Amino acid sequence: MSSVAAAFARGLHQLARQPLPPEVVAEAKRSLINVIGTSIGASRHAGVTAILAAARDLGVVTLAPVPGRRERADEHFAALATGFAGHLDDFDDTHLATVIHPAASVWAVLTALAPATQPTGAQALAAFALGCEAQLRVGVSISPEHYDRGWHITGTCGVIGCAAAAALLLKLDAGGIARACEIAASMFVGQREAFGTMTKPYHPGKAAANGIAAARLAQRGQAAQAEIFEAPGGYSHSLSTRVDFERMTGQMGERWELLSNTYKPYPCGIVAHPAIDAGLALAAQIAEAGEIESITLRCHPLVPELMGNPQPKDGLQARFSAIHGVAAALCDKRVGLAQYDDARVVQPDVTALRAQTTLAPDASVNRDEAFIEARLRGGRTVAHHVEHARGSLARPLTNAELRDKVEQLIDPVLGAGAAARIAGAVHDFDALAALGPFFELCLPREPHHA
Repeated sequence: MSSVAAAFARGLHQLARQPLPPEVVAEAKRSLINVIGTSIGASRHAGVTAILAAARDLGVVTLAPVPGRRERADEHFAALATGFAGHLDDFDDTHLATVIHPAASVWAVLTALAPATQPTGAQALAAFALGCEAQLRVGVSISPEHYDRGWHITGTCGVIGCAAAAALLLKLDAGGIARACEIAASMFVGQREAFGTMTKPYHPGKAAANGIAAARLAQRGQAAQAEIFEAPGGYSHSLSTRVDFERMTGQMGERWELLSNTYKPYPCGIVAHPAIDAGLALAAQIAEAGEIESITLRCHPLVPELMGNPQPKDGLQARFSAIHGVAAALCDKRVGLAQYDDARVVQPDVTALRAQTTLAPDASVNRDEAFIEARLRGGRTVAHHVEHARGSLARPLTNAELRDKVEQLIDPVLGAGAAARIAGAVHDFDALAALGPFFELCLPREPHHA
């Protein structure tokens, strides 16, 4: 009887040998341009600089690019830096059924391995799409109990998708892909306790670096336990008590988890987005935030569980404070990267409004829904109901909205017009003969001195 890893790998290998469906190509390109934006937008963060400094200290070969930077690194550190940057601002894509952010880690694999593997655009896009699909399928097979136990599913499942993507770029056969996934099943990383710190974005970066290592080891003949997924003490059953392997291996090419991917309009945890929408709706009805005496937000129970920090101390912590998102919306009447700047998070107006805000969890409220009510001076109340948040499957970002988001991330780093040039290249990505010129579009013209 075939192992789960073998069946999984055969399905991925078969899909890689045929054209992707048009709708999958379109969604893969949306995911790709979004993560290019988030990785370049955060490329000058101190955490990225620290990773590249560590690479220099170790004297690694400087082969692979890091989008947004002129420095290069070896496969490991390029993947680590790019995956870290792609997820740092919590602005990357989100698969709502699993809460996996699939693109940051797989984009990091692509940037790190492209110089050595020299894929065409079509080959690279297939590896990217299937790497995302692979980790999402692993995720749905162990959800939701896996995430509920405290694992950061982007790191724990991401490494499997990264191993698959790397194996495809290395042109391994189905057996090689299976071995890569089997090896990667012992190389996962990440707990939810790291949320709000620089360790969280380390998880997709490390998933990418470990996935590449697993594929390289498989290429050289290393093997692992063939039944590592289904064994009682193996990957899946040790990470979840509710496992459904049909969700992982079934209907390959017919059911695409990638088509359930979503893109964020706000740079913070996805469960706070309905609350931010609600805050912005109230802000349009309230002249000054100082009029507010109290705010009650009725929301899904995951909101306080994942984003219940009432008084964050910096931008990373604020990304896991739904109360901060509401306060920022009401004070600034907009929510973007500036509202999660360290200095903005601790200013008196948002600090005071956070103290006046109460989360009221309600299991009858959907994940993409929120009810908000503000009591103003004089006794007047203002309320709003968000049925579906912007960026959800019910209200997805349009291509134009996604393009505007990416422009605001890329152009401040690379200069005016850079996002448009990159977006044009992504549109024609599957027609590219080589990726070298494409990566040049993702780099600054002059070295950046941190």
